Amino acid sequence: MGLPALEFSDCCLDSPHFRETLKSHEAELDKTNKFIKELIKDGKSLIVALKNLSSAKRKFADSLNEFKFQCIGDAETDDEMCIARSLQEFATVLRNLEDERIRMIENASEVLITPLEKFRKEQIGAAKEARKKYDKETEKYCGILEKHLNLSSKKKESQLQEADSQVDLVRQHFYEVSLEYVFKVQEVQERKMFEFVEPLLAFLQGLFTFYHHGYELAKDFGDFKTQLTISIQNTRNRFEGTRSEVESLMKKMKENPLEHKTISPYTMEGYLYVQEKRHFGTSWVKHYCTYQRDSKQIIMVPFDQKSGGKGGEDESVTLKSCTRRKTDSIEKRFCFDVEAVDRVQNQAAEPPLKQEAPYSKETIATDPAVFGHSILSSTCCPQKRGSRPGVITMQALSEEDRRLWMEAMDGREPVYNSNKDNQNEGTAQLDSIGFSIIRKCIHAVETRGINEQGLYRIVGVNSRVQKLLSVLMGKILSGTHPVPKAGHHSFLQRTSEDMLLLLNMSRNSPIGQMHAALGPLFYFWISA
Repeated sequence: MGLPALEFSDCCLDSPHFRETLKSHEAELDKTNKFIKELIKDGKSLIVALKNLSSAKRKFADSLNEFKFQCIGDAETDDEMCIARSLQEFATVLRNLEDERIRMIENASEVLITPLEKFRKEQIGAAKEARKKYDKETEKYCGILEKHLNLSSKKKESQLQEADSQVDLVRQHFYEVSLEYVFKVQEVQERKMFEFVEPLLAFLQGLFTFYHHGYELAKDFGDFKTQLTISIQNTRNRFEGTRSEVESLMKKMKENPLEHKTISPYTMEGYLYVQEKRHFGTSWVKHYCTYQRDSKQIIMVPFDQKSGGKGGEDESVTLKSCTRRKTDSIEKRFCFDVEAVDRVQNQAAEPPLKQEAPYSKETIATDPAVFGHSILSSTCCPQKRGSRPGVITMQALSEEDRRLWMEAMDGREPVYNSNKDNQNEGTAQLDSIGFSIIRKCIHAVETRGINEQGLYRIVGVNSRVQKLLSVLMGKILSGTHPVPKAGHHSFLQRTSEDMLLLLNMSRNSPIGQMHAALGPLFYFWISA
């Protein structure tokens, strides 16, 4: 049921029915005002959402345009080229559609938000101002009328006539304000039928234009869509046709991978762990190694699948020999040694380090303490990476893998020293040179042992003595330390073995009773 009509004639009577009718019109205006306010708020939110949607679709289109299909093989089929071009076509359609959406969004503020705000401010706002004025005049008229009716009849006639004239003027003004207010209320009720609905129609027309533009784009895209659908179906059919064959080949590879191994230009290739010498011990670095038998060239690429990248520069080695490592000679399993003729690391060349010897060759040859100090000095200064020795220790992934590598490199088994293994304890003898060294050590203890800590008063740690002795023997026997005189290898080897035998003999023997004194003495000779 609609609102009751407001009659101008009712303004003069100002009856309760007129007031109720006017109140219902005022409630409708308040409802309309609140609705338009919420509609403007929702319209602005819609415009912001459309802008965000357009930005997201443009970003999506840019992502499609940037991606490039990489097909397998050198030549592409027509179907593959059509599928590869599809993403760029999708991006073009989306961009054209978003261009039209941006035009619609820009017009939405002018055709929807601005007219609604203008109608709410100018029309409904004016009706509210007229209502305030009407309520004020009503209060004024009622107050003057009550005051006039309370006048005493005993007043002079002139005063009563003047009061009547004043009341008539106020009544006339109230009547005029009432007519204007009713007129404004009816005007707003009529205006909202077109000034409120017309912006909504214009906004919908913009939406229809946008959708029609999308329809036109869809029509233009129809030919490519048909071609793309056919290409996709052809690609799917080829995939389904070859999938069973590929799956069968995969099963054969699982059953016997060696029979279907890819033909490689290398004699052998695969992952190996290479022993790297550091300042404090050693570490094992994973390398992908390739070997060619004709050129005897080994290329080592440091690479670890877990890190997903190379761990250093490539190294090239020319093979000289390959030997399996003894099981009891190293803690790791599946190890073998590769002796290289030369070793080149692909990095910038560094100038050689010049190290001046602190002692002359004659001093090193005649003074065992100085000779031991020179051995320790060379041990405590390890070589830089990239200039490692010619023997490289490698670890295969399994026993079978080591066998394949050794077959490819023409590897050989290690040589066992049967004489050393059969040597009985206590057969070594000290010669004159050995006793000469012992006499010099005793003399050093007698002259310096009272004043210097560690020579006589505190016995050296046996583990450190053994470690220093092993370093000394390793340097001398491997030939990496310079020997000043011919035959010095055999002298030091024989003397060191005799010294060890002397220190480990039973205390019951006459020579063994010198163990307590010669223990720190020999430690001093090694570590001096």
